[in-house]
Amino acid sequence: MIGFTLADLETIVAARAASKDSGSYTASLAAKGIGHVAKKLGEEAVETVIAAVSQDDERLTSEAADLLYHLMVALQLRHVPLAAVMDELQRRTAQTGIAEKAGRPPELGQANG
Repeated sequence: MIGFTLADLETIVAARAASKDSGSYTASLAAKGIGHVAKKLGEEAVETVIAAVSQDDERLTSEAADLLYHLMVALQLRHVPLAAVMDELQRRTAQTGIAEKAGRPPELGQANG
């Protein structure tokens, strides 16, 4: 059983992002703003993909943790609670993934498919 949850991480990130602790990486990220955090999130996503296709499970685990952490910081800075993300995931499970994706509005500049 897992003792540590994303909800736990959300609580820690919120507290550290609001702090003025110069030794806190989370506080330093928050001070740099959402643009910087979004860039870091993208970098971590790429590193996770690379680990998934060409590195060992330990590296993938580490990169996945980095990705989740930076996502939680981005959500915190945008004031999007983890519960909203979980609610969206729950809503999506009410139908097949193909049907859910087909029901999404098309994104600008992207073809469907």
